[in-house]
Amino acid sequence: MTCTCLADALGRPLAFILTGGEAADCKAYDALIGLPERTPDALLTDKGYDADAIRADLADRKIEAVNPGRLNRRVKIEHDRALYKQRNRIERMFGHLKVNRAIATATTNWPSSFLGMVHLATARYWLKFVHAA
Repeated sequence: MTCTCLADALGRPLAFILTGGEAADCKAYDALIGLPERTPDALLTDKGYDADAIRADLADRKIEAVNPGRLNRRVKIEHDRALYKQRNRIERMFGHLKVNRAIATATTNWPSSFLGMVHLATARYWLKFVHAA
């Protein structure tokens, strides 16, 4: 099992979608894009989301696609490199969540148990933002 996450601009997790361990992340795109209450200005993703259909859907929604193109693309796609650097906030958030062994190793066989552990870890992660305010 893997977890695909939707996060805000500060790297705080907002929603999770569970996918199969070998499933491509881009398969969770349809489920994730409809979740936010407010349409984002930009979507920062990795190369796994570099698909013409996803880029077309984002253009239709007037959302900037900020992700590098796959290496096997014939025509290179430019992206905002300065904005893409902000994606490290998402990677750091996953690092904080993976401090919990149950998430890092995904040892449970039950998707609901794994998602429950992700929710508990997320609550712990959000507490530092609430406490700071």
